[in-house]
Amino acid sequence: MSALKDRISDDMKAAMRAKEKDRLTTIRMLLAAIKQKEVDERVEIDDNAVLAVIEKMVKQRRDAIKQYEDAGRTELADKEKDEIIVLQEYMPAQMSDDEISTLIDEAIAAVDAQGPQDMGKLMGYVKPKAQGRADMGKVSQLIKAKLAQ
Repeated sequence: MSALKDRISDDMKAAMRAKEKDRLTTIRMLLAAIKQKEVDERVEIDDNAVLAVIEKMVKQRRDAIKQYEDAGRTELADKEKDEIIVLQEYMPAQMSDDEISTLIDEAIAAVDAQGPQDMGKLMGYVKPKAQGRADMGKVSQLIKAKLAQ
């Protein structure tokens, strides 16, 4: 069992004891998503796969926040924001903009990127190194900006 998955399970038990209802709901949702991925793939997933699940859940919540705010449903947007806070506790420290920029420069040199047609190669190089530590949508935008220069 992955260490991260163990930590999430322990946190669920702690949330139950502390009667933290909202936190418990979010952690249970996360564990259900992890279990679903394990059932679908018929394997026990490692920490990187758990991070990928968490990242996907955070992205879903960010999308939902935007939709709720556009519809004027601030109470639902606030609930999603609270869930993101809980989910991000399990993510590694986020990369700074300078670190992302340096990684992109390194990737451009490594794959000898010439223009937008090399976007896939760059993302393939950057994604494993930034997984869980940076918003990949933001990374993609920064790569496009650098390739346009």
